[in-house]
Amino acid sequence: MKRSDRVNKGDGGAVFLGMRHSFVLLVLISLLVGLITRALYLQVVEQDFLTDQGVQRQIRTIETPAYRGAILDRFGTPLAISTPVDSVWVNPDEILGNLAALKQVAGKLKLDYRDTVSMLKQRADREFVYLKRQLEPEFARALAAGIEGVYLQREYHRYYPAGEVVSHLVGFTDIDDKGQEGLELSYQDWLRAEPGVRRVIRNRRGEVVEELAQVKPAESGNDIYTSIDMRLQYIAYRSLARAIQYHAAKAGSAVLLDARNGEILAIVNQPSYNPNRRRTTATLKLRNRALTDVFEPGSAIKPFTLAAAIDRGHYHRGSNIDTSPGYMMVSGHPVKDIRNYGVLDLSEILSKSSNVGASRIAMSLEKKQLWESFKSYGFGELSGVSFPGESSGYFRHYSQWQSLDHATMGFGYGMSLSITQLARAYAVIANRGRLVDLSLIRKEPVRRPMNEISRHVMKASTAQQMMKMLTEVVGPKGTAQAAAVDGYQIAGKTGTAKKSIAGGYQEDDYVAVFAGIAPASNPRLVMAIMIDEPTQNGYYGGLVAAPVFQEVMSNALRILDIPPDDLPTLARSKGQGA
Repeated sequence: MKRSDRVNKGDGGAVFLGMRHSFVLLVLISLLVGLITRALYLQVVEQDFLTDQGVQRQIRTIETPAYRGAILDRFGTPLAISTPVDSVWVNPDEILGNLAALKQVAGKLKLDYRDTVSMLKQRADREFVYLKRQLEPEFARALAAGIEGVYLQREYHRYYPAGEVVSHLVGFTDIDDKGQEGLELSYQDWLRAEPGVRRVIRNRRGEVVEELAQVKPAESGNDIYTSIDMRLQYIAYRSLARAIQYHAAKAGSAVLLDARNGEILAIVNQPSYNPNRRRTTATLKLRNRALTDVFEPGSAIKPFTLAAAIDRGHYHRGSNIDTSPGYMMVSGHPVKDIRNYGVLDLSEILSKSSNVGASRIAMSLEKKQLWESFKSYGFGELSGVSFPGESSGYFRHYSQWQSLDHATMGFGYGMSLSITQLARAYAVIANRGRLVDLSLIRKEPVRRPMNEISRHVMKASTAQQMMKMLTEVVGPKGTAQAAAVDGYQIAGKTGTAKKSIAGGYQEDDYVAVFAGIAPASNPRLVMAIMIDEPTQNGYYGGLVAAPVFQEVMSNALRILDIPPDDLPTLARSKGQGA
């Protein structure tokens, strides 16, 4: 090859290489110009649009929590209140990118790390997943501090200051603050809070950096003032619990009410539970036995058998009934007294608690008459408190009664009622024959409380006679001497009933009952107590239930500043004490 040819070829390669470099440079310059042009376009022409789009991706609509309404006693003592707490939540996409932090958080929350990771991976398409709810705010804030992807949400937790003393009445809410039992359930719509809605801008850590608008204001729930007097509630609870323990009983209930307007001042049950720690509470402890559980009241029903007969003019207080020879046969079944009392007047039938006498009076009435009277006293119907699960009792229509039913109905067998229904019936006698609808909510004061009573179901004269007879039951010759309160006339009646089982009655299982009124001369308070299956230290109503009445009522009369109406007895008592 000639040298001139080599030179020519070398010049052509250099030219080609130069052209290629120029082309690449031109492309790079074009791209740079294009990027600069695009940047200028975005920064100048599209600035407002892009800024708005960026903000839109940071705008969130969030809830503003609100307080659930408080439940209070009649004087404003809190029974259920809401306290602020924080719940820990995460964005799975963010926190799964920082497993070391997740492991740390899971450990502090006492969560299984592997289960937590698995759960978050399953929900990776979400932006919001709870790790743990309702923690103390200080602990939650320290936990989430400085960890990207872990956030807090303010909520409210229900707290019950009185614990088990009032648990059956108040009930409780679930973790979402929805009522599950008691007043929390029955007044859910009234107590419920309405969360607010607001629009905010959040940064990449989920922190609110700017408030944009209040879409909907938060509305706290309404408070409830119950009829309960916590001073009396504590006393009743303590006294009932002591009686249950002393008599080794299965359960018990007591109701104390204002006879004039039907307000329930105390309602207690055993066994109870603490609504602040209910995870391990057995279901059977949750029900408000005073309203949901029914039993055959036994002799506590006898005053109403006598009242039905007196109302119709068949008898009066001094009428005599021959109970000899201490038993009577009805359809081949014996109705017995504990001994032969012979001839008794109506007062003695109550004070000695004669089954034979009560049966003879019951059978002197037509079945329909006795049934109508008992229905008018509130047996077989709800008490008016509007409580979830309340029982109306068991009271068959008279057309289904056999002769034996007719006889035993007179002394409280063949029908079932709650202790609250029994208290309401005794309030009829206290209110001179008027039936009161009971209430767990405080009523507004009125000048004439009698206006609130729903209907007249017993003659006033009959109620007065019954009151006098019932004071003799608590007297020296009656079965309820343990219910006596120094300085006050007390009217009341004991009841002791065998518990029914399939095909008959359990021989050794009893229900002990007492219902009473104080003071008898000017009735203010009515109380009824039921002790279920006492197994030690007696089982009669006069031995088991009446002392509970005495302890609670003596304190209630003093606390409510109700003046004594039996000063001679009080003077004798003080003299003996000296």
